[in-house]
Amino acid sequence: MNTGPGRRSPLRILPSRDWCRLEPTWREARPAVIAAALTRAQARPSGNWYVLGASRDVRPGRPFGRTIAGIEVVAWRSRSGRLLAGPGACPHLGAPLCQGAVTRGRLLCHWHGLSLDGAGMPGWNPFPAHDDGVLAWVRLDDAGREEPLPEPPLPPRPSPSRTVDAVATQIGDCEAEDVLANRLDPWHGAWFHPYAFTRLTVVQNPDPDTGDQFLVDVAYRLAGRAAVPVRAAFTAPGPRTVVMRIVDGEGASSVVETHATPLTAPGHEMPRTAVIEAVLATSERPGFTAARRAAPLLRPLMRRAVARLWRDDLAYAERRWHLRSQNRFPG
Repeated sequence: MNTGPGRRSPLRILPSRDWCRLEPTWREARPAVIAAALTRAQARPSGNWYVLGASRDVRPGRPFGRTIAGIEVVAWRSRSGRLLAGPGACPHLGAPLCQGAVTRGRLLCHWHGLSLDGAGMPGWNPFPAHDDGVLAWVRLDDAGREEPLPEPPLPPRPSPSRTVDAVATQIGDCEAEDVLANRLDPWHGAWFHPYAFTRLTVVQNPDPDTGDQFLVDVAYRLAGRAAVPVRAAFTAPGPRTVVMRIVDGEGASSVVETHATPLTAPGHEMPRTAVIEAVLATSERPGFTAARRAAPLLRPLMRRAVARLWRDDLAYAERRWHLRSQNRFPG
């Protein structure tokens, strides 16, 4: 499967196959295996860190707002570009700070002009924030109620100098666990997304003693019968994160991070969750340098591909939550 620099093209022209003639995967996709992987993921520490959005979402000179776990958050950039965050309500009379302005690195409330530099004041204390270059994070100790960590626990990523990254966000009516459960079911890929995947085989189920990962052989469709076969590993390093890493084939070490950020407070009667998915693509082929130069043109295409997949997967996650809320989910 190895197709590194100087080797033959990774593209394969695969025989056409009717969707209804795919090999059934329902016997292999055992609910107990998925549930156990989900339970282990939920038990892992997050340090109370939540993905706020893409790093590019928080632009210089403009505040960015999002409600996370029922907590209103505002984020902005200091004069040096450092990520700052805090409660989204103005401590004066509760105005939405995300509708204010940023002037010389200070957040200015648009109701009465109260100015914040991120250092805190009576009635308003900042939240720890972290920018990893791809994603913006905020630490909410009142929401997570775990032992706090100084920085979010990030999975290994390819070198930024050899990476094209894109981040897409979609919102669904479900809980974070429904998003993770969907990602911890790789067997649905070829059946539910035939326009994107084919020849999918799960060659290893999670085993806590051997790294707790799904190992999957799959061909990514490009157009028609053209596809690129790879081997990918799926892991869940935290309670709201699933990581897919290409371990063999074209783009080896490329990563897709799926982060499920709850928007509503725990136990809300109509939960909402933001799926924030970061694609970090890399390749050892010499031509990938040109792809990096074309990153501004490639990112919208990458986000569009992510959006199409999550249009389907969020529909499933929403249905899973609906069944669970009525105690009708199988198992």
